[in-house]
Amino acid sequence: MSDNHLLDKIQSGAARVVVMGMGYVGMPLARSFARGGLSVIGYDVDKEKVKKLNAGQSYIQHIPSSFIAEMRAKGRFVATSNPADLKKGDAIIICVPTPLSKTRDPDMTYVIKTAETIAGQIRRDQLVVLESTTYPGTTREVVKPIIERSGLKAGKDFFLAFSPEREDPGRKDFTTETIPKVVGGLEPRSMRLAVALYSKAIKAVVPVSSCEVAEAAKIVENVYRCVNIAMVNELKMVFERMGIDVWEVINAAKTKPFGFQAFYPGPGLGGHCIPIDPFYLTWKAREYGMPTRFIELAGEINTSMPEYVVEHVSAALNEHKKALKGAKVLVLGLAYKKDVDDIRESPSIELIELLKAKGAKVDYNDPHVPSTHKQREHDLRMKSVPLTPASLKKYDCVLISTDHSCYDYAMIVKNAKLVVDTRNATAQVKGPKKNVVKA
Repeated sequence: MSDNHLLDKIQSGAARVVVMGMGYVGMPLARSFARGGLSVIGYDVDKEKVKKLNAGQSYIQHIPSSFIAEMRAKGRFVATSNPADLKKGDAIIICVPTPLSKTRDPDMTYVIKTAETIAGQIRRDQLVVLESTTYPGTTREVVKPIIERSGLKAGKDFFLAFSPEREDPGRKDFTTETIPKVVGGLEPRSMRLAVALYSKAIKAVVPVSSCEVAEAAKIVENVYRCVNIAMVNELKMVFERMGIDVWEVINAAKTKPFGFQAFYPGPGLGGHCIPIDPFYLTWKAREYGMPTRFIELAGEINTSMPEYVVEHVSAALNEHKKALKGAKVLVLGLAYKKDVDDIRESPSIELIELLKAKGAKVDYNDPHVPSTHKQREHDLRMKSVPLTPASLKKYDCVLISTDHSCYDYAMIVKNAKLVVDTRNATAQVKGPKKNVVKA
């Protein structure tokens, strides 16, 4: 086979795609390729996930089981944890986590292990694409040498590209298929194949000149959001001192039809991208002797927000003649953003740990997250408690950390002794709100 033969297979719909990592990125991508008419193998080291997928069951809230069952029924999807099945794919797409270490350096463990797995199975004329968000140079400097340990050469015996994931769990206005896909190849043949592959599943593919440009584009997207969120978080603290509501200010500013994009403050950054990805660029920039002061300052502001919120909880309790130590606090929302079940890097988790460390008795409610699970650095071992008028009255403070749409904020304000609102969620509640404090 040659790259032309592989291109023909992709364009005819005869190519088979292996998606490595059946998580928040890999699952929607697998669905998109299956919808595009390609056969998909979903690879994951978690055998329980594989078992559920092959039974037509989804374990991600915003991807209904009906989608998995539909792919299975059409014979376009099968899940596996057997590395030997990688040989069956014409394209292998890597969708694994890229977290930070405790020293805020890139932790490439998952990417490296996945590349090593591929190196043990790769055959000639396969296309490998990295989707995991990372620093510019990862595809060429990390993934390529590992896979080449197989004895095959990238750009000659197999093909290599980078295409950053752009998933936003819970979003309704854009889907995996409708979000434009940036693609950068190791060299022209890899680029041509990767563009052809994604064109089978995504409506708009955006080719760029190299893997490094594609890697950098994703970092820029998240740095942009990180810096702007840090700015409004800082403005929130400044305007609070002035007695000005930052939410009203932003709503007024966004009426300008040009030159302004609204970003909103919160209790901290969550999700797998914005709290982590900018530091990948910071780390890589050190190799070139370049400081990234803007990014680091934004990171400092955003990571300080949970402490800021806890200080407001303590001050608000003091106004109600109650100490934080021994106070009963209910945190509303464990997910990092509204209407999803994703708790990765959620500020709610840090808020709970900070409140507990100061002696508060803390519960949480989240209809999307019935119980917590062990994470890399956290293990709360908690279950969501009921949210009723009677249960609210038992708490000294209700802390709104995630503004899920399903919450009845009027009921919450009516029945809670004290509400600390980090999301401006209670703005929709009419009438007096003397028990509400914004933070």
